[in-house]
Amino acid sequence: MTKDSALPPQTRSFIVLVALLQGGLLYLAQKGHSEGWWPFDALGGRICWYTLVLGVPCAMTLSVVDLRDRRFWQHAAILFVVFLALAAWAAWNATGAPNLSSHEVLVPFGSSLVLGLFVALPWLQARLASGHWRAGYGELFEHAWQNAITVLLTLLFTGVCWGILMLWAALFALVDITFFRQLFREDAFVHLATGAIVGFGILIARTQPRAVQVVRQLLIVASKGLLPLVAFIALIFAVSLPFTGLAPLWKTRSAASVLLSLVALHVILINAVYQDGRGPRPYPTWLRRVVEAGLLTMPLYATLALVAMGLRIGQYGWTAERFWGALAALVAVLYAFGYALVALRPREGWLAGLSPLNCRLSWVVMALVLLVNSPVLDPWRIVVSSQVARMRAAAPEVVRDDAEYLRFDTGRRGYQAVQALRNDPLFRGHAESVGTLQRALDGTTRWGYRTPHERKRDRITDPLELQRRVELAKGSSAPDAAWWQELFSGKLDSHECRLRGSECVLVVRDLDGDGSADTLLCDIMGGAFANCMLHTREDGRWRNAGRTTFTVNRREDGEVGRMLRAGELHVTPRRWPDLAVGAGKPQSVTEIRSDEAAAKANP
Repeated sequence: MTKDSALPPQTRSFIVLVALLQGGLLYLAQKGHSEGWWPFDALGGRICWYTLVLGVPCAMTLSVVDLRDRRFWQHAAILFVVFLALAAWAAWNATGAPNLSSHEVLVPFGSSLVLGLFVALPWLQARLASGHWRAGYGELFEHAWQNAITVLLTLLFTGVCWGILMLWAALFALVDITFFRQLFREDAFVHLATGAIVGFGILIARTQPRAVQVVRQLLIVASKGLLPLVAFIALIFAVSLPFTGLAPLWKTRSAASVLLSLVALHVILINAVYQDGRGPRPYPTWLRRVVEAGLLTMPLYATLALVAMGLRIGQYGWTAERFWGALAALVAVLYAFGYALVALRPREGWLAGLSPLNCRLSWVVMALVLLVNSPVLDPWRIVVSSQVARMRAAAPEVVRDDAEYLRFDTGRRGYQAVQALRNDPLFRGHAESVGTLQRALDGTTRWGYRTPHERKRDRITDPLELQRRVELAKGSSAPDAAWWQELFSGKLDSHECRLRGSECVLVVRDLDGDGSADTLLCDIMGGAFANCMLHTREDGRWRNAGRTTFTVNRREDGEVGRMLRAGELHVTPRRWPDLAVGAGKPQSVTEIRSDEAAAKANP
């Protein structure tokens, strides 16, 4: 019988009650936000609240054994202080400017915190069991497996329970009893019921060692079957590289992520097979050599991923995605070279050096999680400094995507950087660049989506203001007054052009060759996107004729907004017209390339 399966009754009740309280505190935050209560009225307060309520109770319910153990309460206090400090810093980064895309800051913050807690929790659990921080690898391994499977089983249990509740509600709805359907949709019930279900799920997983053992054995058996396959794939790809060269690798945008995924999968599988190192050697000798050879290829893949990230950073500077990718590549390099050295050094037992290496690397991971979520290694300081340097180097031109990325997606520092660039002497004399920076500052969202409330608030109510905001493309003459009237009244579709903060260009040209001018009104969504509405005049009245979207690679093809303003709109008629049989609906002709035709002719 394991220590978890022998949890005293008080501890079992504590697990369920803490999870129930956790659900109630989450509901309190939701209710407080809608009612404007402090501290939920401000995003910073909600960030700190959710971090503490989601993090600390989860650690407590997964690790508690004896409520009288002072070390358990010490751990809770330490986690509370650490999480509060990290949350306060994340809140500072994610707030302080209007309409920031706070999720760009909070998603990596939350993800890294989950990873750090998963790595740290076995050390805390080992201290509860032994009374000191020195822990054997076998003990850490057992706790890590227990935690992972407990979370997995709890999620499964929660999903099943909610499925039963939905069936309950649907069953009674068949006889027009909708009380249960309404009850189960109430926010208070959802939070409290989910909290209770999660608490029971954790309790079941922690007190039923047989179920955990079965799941663990299934995962280990699957890992034993997959590890040689992954090692073989790594080997044959490494052998193919001298023949293909690295040029195709650098052309892709996903090389680093694919290579890192291979390294991460290799690390997970090798640890699942190795376990705590005390069991019999897996596989026959020749297959172990294949696995060890696969480990020797890991430094190659981790290094290539790091180089790929370096090339992208050298070309386009640091972004948040590249920062986290580079950090992941750095950790992958440490694991890859460490595992390769273990495979090369002969010891008693298979891969015997893996245990101390994993312990040391776990402390590296925990340290990095703390550093990147603190002012010491703040990614947003690095990203904003890099992007500002790039924009200043390209002065006086400003790419709209770059300005909007800084303004919306890099926290308060990015917003402040755009404000500073607007007044920078390098840009101040360039009206178009200043306008681009000002439009970014005035915007409410990067990609143009606005809530119904925002659309109502930002709607232009003066026809003259609408005319001032719509920019005529070069070579286009202003449309007649009837077009402006129809556009302002909403009879002509304008996409977002009747809202303040939009950037719209109007091209007036005879596009269908009927001798009458048509209008193409384009809402510039970014340097690479534009949503356009086509209007035509028929029987003396303007009407909506169609819509189109322009998407270009701004690095290679240029900015779509700049090309539309310059009037670089070309009519390219199709070679084959639409065809119709009798009075049937016209059908377009899909052209077949010559190589496709040859393949079909010679199967």
